[in-house]
Amino acid sequence: MTIAATRREAAPTTTTSGRVKGGRTGRTLVPHLILAAFIIYFALPFWWLIVASTKSQQSLFDGSTSPLWFSGHFDLFSNIGSLFTYSGGLYARWLGNSFLYALTGGLGATVISVLAGYGFAQYAFRGRSVFFAIVLGSVMVPATALVIPLFVLMSGAHLTNTIWAVILPSMLNPFAVYLMKVYAQDAIPTEMLDAARVDGAGEIRIFFRVALPLLRPALVTVLLLSIVGTWNNFFLPLVMFSNPQLFPVTVGLGALQAQAQVNTGGQSLWNLVITGALLSIIPLVVSFLTLQRYWQGGLSLGSVK
Repeated sequence: MTIAATRREAAPTTTTSGRVKGGRTGRTLVPHLILAAFIIYFALPFWWLIVASTKSQQSLFDGSTSPLWFSGHFDLFSNIGSLFTYSGGLYARWLGNSFLYALTGGLGATVISVLAGYGFAQYAFRGRSVFFAIVLGSVMVPATALVIPLFVLMSGAHLTNTIWAVILPSMLNPFAVYLMKVYAQDAIPTEMLDAARVDGAGEIRIFFRVALPLLRPALVTVLLLSIVGTWNNFFLPLVMFSNPQLFPVTVGLGALQAQAQVNTGGQSLWNLVITGALLSIIPLVVSFLTLQRYWQGGLSLGSVK
C-alpha cells in the first residue's frame, strides 16, 4: 500500500510539471511570434529595395519576376553607374551635400547640446527652471511648423539658397539638450566635481577631464540622432533651396522621382530613383552598426549603478 500511495502521489506531480512546462512554452511562443511579425514588417521594404536595385528599368515593370525576388540579370552595378553619370554626376553632388549638412549640423548640435545640458544639470543660476521649461516646450513644437518662420528669418539675413540655411537650424536640437541634461544629472556625481574643485581644478578642466568622459554614451547618442535627423530632413532644404546643386540627397531623390513620373509614363528613371534610395541609407546603417557599442556601454553603466 505504501508503494501504491507513492505512485498516486507522484502522478499528479508529473502532470502538473508537464502543464507548467507547456504553459511556459506557450507564454514564450506568443512573444516570439509577435517579434517575428514585426521583423518581417520592418525588413520587407528594405529587402524589396535591395531586390529592386538589382533590376533594370524594364524588369521593374514587365511583371516577369516577383517583386520580392531577383530577376535573371543582375543590373545593380549598371544602375549605380547610370546614377552617378546622370546629369553630369548630380547625384554625387547631392550625396556630398548630405554629408556636409549632416556632419556639420550634427557636430554643432552635439557641442551645443552637451554644453547646455551640462550647464542645466550642474550649475544653479537665476532663471534655470524658466529656461529649461522653454526648452521642454520647444520639444513639443513640430519641426515642420518652424520651417516657414525659419525661411522668413533666413530670408531677412540673406542666407536662403546657401548652405547655412540648413546648417544653422540643424545645430539647435531642444530634445538633445533635454537628453544631455537628464543624463548629466544622473551620470556625474556632484561629489566628484566638488573633489576636483577642492584639488584646484578649474571649471573648464573639470568639464573636459571629469565630466566629458562620463557623458560619452549620451554624447554619441546625441551625435548620431542629430546626424540622422539632418540627413533625413526633407522639408527644410526643400523650402530653403532653389538651386539643384545645393540639394541634399533626400530632396534630390524627390526631384528625380517627380521627373520620373512625367517622363514616358513614369518609368524612365525609376531604376535610378530606387538605386539612389538604397545608396542613401547605407551611411546611416554603417553609423548605427559602428556606434552601437557606445550605447551598450551607457546601458551597462546604469545597471552597475
